[in-house]
Amino acid sequence: MAQSGPTILDVHTPSSSFAIIYSDPEDTLDTLNNKLSKKAATELRGGPVRPGCLKYEWNDTVWNLDDESDFSIFAWRMKSSTPVTVLHLRDPDQPLPRPSEYRNPSFYMFHPRSHPTSPQLPASPDSTSVKSGKSRRRSKDTAPKAEVPKFKEEFEKFHNENGVRTVIGSIGPVNNVRMLLKSGYRHVYISRKFAIKNGFIPRDAAPGYYGYSGLVNLGKWPITVGRTRTTHSVYLSEESHFDVVLGRSFVERRQIKFDPVDPTDVVCQDTGEKIDCELVILKDGKGQIVTVT
Repeated sequence: MAQSGPTILDVHTPSSSFAIIYSDPEDTLDTLNNKLSKKAATELRGGPVRPGCLKYEWNDTVWNLDDESDFSIFAWRMKSSTPVTVLHLRDPDQPLPRPSEYRNPSFYMFHPRSHPTSPQLPASPDSTSVKSGKSRRRSKDTAPKAEVPKFKEEFEKFHNENGVRTVIGSIGPVNNVRMLLKSGYRHVYISRKFAIKNGFIPRDAAPGYYGYSGLVNLGKWPITVGRTRTTHSVYLSEESHFDVVLGRSFVERRQIKFDPVDPTDVVCQDTGEKIDCELVILKDGKGQIVTVT
């Protein structure tokens, strides 16, 4: 009777793939991490596998494998009818490969996104077999029209209503600030009202000072969005709708990727983190939509 072979786990990193043997009776979280640390020494820059580095695929979902509790679930799933076969490994402190560099398509963060396409209806037989102009017009008028996909309707609705992307973050000592995320602006800006309220500029700032006569650089300030803090030059703005505007300098620094279909799908490619994003539609006192250019 033929014996079954060893359990092999495929391991994908942002830039490479390899395989390891998993032994159900002997392997623990520590032994698994030790195997991976040796195999992926270059990827991890010689460091050990630690919480936040390892994930696995099961039932078309990516799961964390950080501690003993996660490993107990992982080991149970290995014995199920659909065992785990794929692990994903990366150092969360290292940036992802840039778009110009090689990216492993098997790594879960680089899987191609599939979007529905508009249905194409077959041509009506009458429109090709009847030569009469009158018949052709009748055939064209009575032919069923292709339905517009829901995602396209929502996408067009977003643009028609001038919705803008916003995220929650912190700047300097101020937490839980709703920030406008818009690459159409060049820098990072804070509003005059917000700057005075939180001590970025003196409360007695008068016309002719602090930006009334030109763009004023308020220095470099730490900005945290998601789990990552970066430092940026901040400028004073007369923008009255948002306290903070994260412009192109922030977008390029965090290597932010916007999904062309889902405007709330925002990924910071420097860390691979998907950040929470909400659409905001501004209206004036009369209920008219305010366009943020």
